[in-house]
Amino acid sequence: MKMILASKNKHKLKEIRDILKDFDIQLIPMDEAGFESIEIIEDGETFEENSMKKAIIVMKKTNTITIADDSGLEVDYLDGKPGVYSARFAGDNATDKDNNQKLLDMLQGLPLKNRCGRFISVISVAFPDGRTISVRGECEGIIGLEEKGTEGFGYDPLFIVPQYNKTFAQLGSDIKNKISHRARALDKFRVELEKLLHKKS
Repeated sequence: MKMILASKNKHKLKEIRDILKDFDIQLIPMDEAGFESIEIIEDGETFEENSMKKAIIVMKKTNTITIADDSGLEVDYLDGKPGVYSARFAGDNATDKDNNQKLLDMLQGLPLKNRCGRFISVISVAFPDGRTISVRGECEGIIGLEEKGTEGFGYDPLFIVPQYNKTFAQLGSDIKNKISHRARALDKFRVELEKLLHKKS
C-alpha cells in the first residue's frame, strides 16, 4: 500500500517507517513524491485539526492515501503550552535548540516534581474515496533541568521518561519507538486500518 507522508520532516519519516516496518506500507514523503511546493498553514487549535487538515490537503493534491502527524509537547505548569505551537515556540524559524532554551527559561527554578507534561501525537489518514482515520497517542513525562542525550529531535533531550529515568534522546530509537506518543498513535492506526481494509474486502 502506497501512502504519502504530509511532511518534509525526515525525523518523522524515519520514526513512522521504523514503527510501521512490519506493515505492508510504502511511505513516501511529499517532497520525494514531487509535491514539495505544497504549503499548509497549520492554523488549527488542536492537534486533531492540524493533522486532518494536512492529510486532506495533500491527499487532494496527490490523489493518494495520505498520512499526517501533528504532534507536540504540553507542559502542565504552562497551561498546556507549547502545545500546537511546539515547533515554532521560539518563533517561526526557531531551531530545536531555540525552542528547548525558551522552555528551560520559562521553567527556570521549578523543581522536577512540578515539571510534568506529555508528548502528544495525532495521526490522521485521508483516503481518496473520502474515508478518514484519526487517532491520538500520549506519553507522560517530566521536563528535565537541562538537555541530555544526542539522539532524537525536538524536545527529546529534555523529555524524561520516569520508568527509565532517561530522556528520549538518551534512550535511543529502539526503546523510544516502542513507548513514544507516536508509537502509541500508530499502534491505534494499525488497528483502525486493519478494520477498514477488512470491511472493504
